[in-house]
Amino acid sequence: MVVEKVINNNLVRSYNEDNTEVLVIGCGLGFKKKPGDVIETSLIEKIYTIQDKKTSNQLIELLSSVPNEHIQTANAIVSYAKKALDCKISDNIYISLTDHLSYAIQRYEEGINFKNALIWEIKKYYSREYKVGLEALNIIETRLNIRLPEDEAGYIALHLVGASLKVGNVMESTDMLGMIQNILQIVKYQLNIEFDEESIHYERFLTHLKFFAQRIISNKSLEDDNEELIKTIQKEYKREYKCALKIREYIESHFSKFLTDTELIYLTVHIKRIAL
Repeated sequence: MVVEKVINNNLVRSYNEDNTEVLVIGCGLGFKKKPGDVIETSLIEKIYTIQDKKTSNQLIELLSSVPNEHIQTANAIVSYAKKALDCKISDNIYISLTDHLSYAIQRYEEGINFKNALIWEIKKYYSREYKVGLEALNIIETRLNIRLPEDEAGYIALHLVGASLKVGNVMESTDMLGMIQNILQIVKYQLNIEFDEESIHYERFLTHLKFFAQRIISNKSLEDDNEELIKTIQKEYKREYKCALKIREYIESHFSKFLTDTELIYLTVHIKRIAL
């Protein structure tokens, strides 16, 4: 790769072998470089593939203003998360997590600590992401000699949830968390049951609700394709279907979204399993 434009001493714009615009970061990578110069491979720390002009501008603004050690730390956390969670994580995480991390460090240095009001729910419903968040605190301490409070593990977990489920931002991840929690309460109340949180059925239901919440927030509900099946569900699983209808009422009143019959079918089936 060759330099297309020097942004600063540590950041240059270039194009990869597919002729796609990239931002290349590395300590001293742009020092005394000019357009057309070959990029020193040994100095490359991270290559960001640019999807659109907006993303390019956001990345340039962020990477130009954030200390390089914060960027390196965020990249290390993302690398660890990808391995630990073993799932696809949107590259947008590099923007959102780097920005959050740098601001969190700034707050810490100023003696400002934001309490995470959702920490209990995050531990409970996104336990894998939360464990990654805890390890992220260790990575931060090792690299920057700063020990951020446990609340930050929860915030990092929410960023990972949003990036792995491809929702827009932490606010949407928070909405999803509230939705899952309230749906579980509806099921418990309607069926008068207590969940066996160690059971495989509970785990499957929780997984279903995560993707269900993602679809609702992203306006991508499952399409209707089986009218006969919904009739069978209504007849055979009356109590569970009635519970699913309560969930639909909740979604409509709180999120102004309409659930398809197919979504109701899947909810009913999972509710039936968990109520056994």
